[in-house]
Amino acid sequence: MTGAAFLTSQSALLSGSGLVTCAVPGSLNSIMETKLTEVMTLSLPETKQGTLKLSGKKEIVLFSKNAHSVAIGPGISRSKETQVLVRSLLKEIKLPVILDADGIMSIVNNPNILNRRKASTVLTPHPGEMAYLIKKTVGYVQGSRARVAASFAKKHKIVLVLKGHRTVVTDSKGNVFVNQTGNSGMSTAGVGDVLTGIISSFVGQGINPYSAAVIGVYLHGLAGDIAAKDKGQFSLIAGDILEKLPQAIKDTI
Repeated sequence: MTGAAFLTSQSALLSGSGLVTCAVPGSLNSIMETKLTEVMTLSLPETKQGTLKLSGKKEIVLFSKNAHSVAIGPGISRSKETQVLVRSLLKEIKLPVILDADGIMSIVNNPNILNRRKASTVLTPHPGEMAYLIKKTVGYVQGSRARVAASFAKKHKIVLVLKGHRTVVTDSKGNVFVNQTGNSGMSTAGVGDVLTGIISSFVGQGINPYSAAVIGVYLHGLAGDIAAKDKGQFSLIAGDILEKLPQAIKDTI
């Protein structure tokens, strides 16, 4: 899903990262080169289905040594081989990782892989993904959002961002933040990918992962609120949040 990769990469750039590289299957490289003007691309081996191949692991790990944070998940698919690649990268990459979307789905049967990481991890599930992670229903998750998020974060020693109305950010130390910005117009495809890029950027700039997540969630929602004032909530799309993100940052600073 090139749109997801675009939104994450572009939002990281707009959030202050000096250099962003988007790693993609080789056949999609020219597409991403066209979509992303200021973002670099890294062309990688691909499966017959056009998804990231396990054989690209060495190149990704080597490239990541020059990075400060890594976002995994937006647009990568649920291909079995790609999921194996994700799990392998979580074990080998010694940098903070922001895990989202299909990246989260790669670990639903083995969330304990998070406990063995040598660096910090930020998970950004929506309620459906959270339900998969804890083997419960979405209703169960929504019925006790802060408790569910805090319990998982503490158990697996991570920062967890449970998206949705009043997004919850929590960590293994028991800190909990419930966000007040944002609106129902943000319940549309790609909005979460923008958030992943923002948090990844702040972590890469040296902000501790919990604070980066709190700030990222707040600014993400604020950008959505600014966009809604211009065009209303009904027609709001992820690109509108990208467009208003610089204003949200400027107004906050």
